[in-house]
Amino acid sequence: MTLLRLIAFGYFIALLGAAALNYVPGITDSEGLAFGIFELDIFDDALHLASALWALGAALASHRASKLFLVVFGALYLADGAMGLAFGSGYLDMGIFTNGVLDLPFGFKILANLPHIGLGGFALFAGLVLDRK
Repeated sequence: MTLLRLIAFGYFIALLGAAALNYVPGITDSEGLAFGIFELDIFDDALHLASALWALGAALASHRASKLFLVVFGALYLADGAMGLAFGSGYLDMGIFTNGVLDLPFGFKILANLPHIGLGGFALFAGLVLDRK
């Protein structure tokens, strides 16, 4: 199994964990916020689950499919995190369309969007840079 296939499999595990956050006791607070920072609804859970299944399918299929997953997923999630950082709402959950631009504290926007920036940035790096070695 190649490095990119292992990384794609790691994304399967991470995204499956993200999809399960709402269903693990103690992760969400009394207001329904995961880690007291962001709210995940059924649409977010479905998006994370679909992304997890995409990652698994890519990891099982081939090195090329894993690279494609990492580059496309990485670009989508990184852009969503950057948009959330700039506007308080992203596009993957349609938040920019339903909530518009939100005036949130910058520190909060960093915490809320760090998962997408980190996951997206590393996936893009892995798909574009690690494959060259």
